[in-house]
Amino acid sequence: MTGSLFIISAPSGAGKTSLVTKLIEKDQLIQVSVSSTTRPKRPGEEDGINYHFLTLDAFESKVAEQDFLEHAKVFDHYYGTSKSSVEKQLKDGKDVILEIDWQGAQQVRQLIPEAISIFILPPSLRALEQRLKSRATDSDEVIARRMQDAVSEMQHYKEFDYLVINNVFDIALEALHTIFLADRQTLNRQYSQHQVLINELTQPN
Repeated sequence: MTGSLFIISAPSGAGKTSLVTKLIEKDQLIQVSVSSTTRPKRPGEEDGINYHFLTLDAFESKVAEQDFLEHAKVFDHYYGTSKSSVEKQLKDGKDVILEIDWQGAQQVRQLIPEAISIFILPPSLRALEQRLKSRATDSDEVIARRMQDAVSEMQHYKEFDYLVINNVFDIALEALHTIFLADRQTLNRQYSQHQVLINELTQPN
């Protein structure tokens, strides 16, 4: 049985990373796609675990080979999602999550229209601002810019298949997991996994 491709997007501070981390702990059939990047490896990071760390030449070669589902330049470094890497995970029967922004989601949907997309919203702007401030890593100026960016990002919610509002974390986690579980019950996925049984039950002797 092949898995399904899921896109999960959210503004900074909505809790996407925390939800996805708990989701893959909860369900062994779910994996997160490992992105490729040209940025230097940070202390404690491992190649193939945190990112696929590539030279600029290697990254550009993959772009030329059209191996990226989506890619972008962020702060002088390139980031991208390898198509061959994702396809291998899907063939292994895993549901694969792409944690990307709405622009990356648009690129992926053009190549893989059947990808299932989920947008995570905060319960309010005030809650979003409080979450950003509670990180204690950014200045007030940076937080103000992130809030402006968040409002702009959230205007793209209509482009997604599902919305999950992260008000109570455990409830949002359960709602997110339910989307994955429901997808596994679709006719195509059930038939691919239980073809022999279904044929036995439905075909006359």
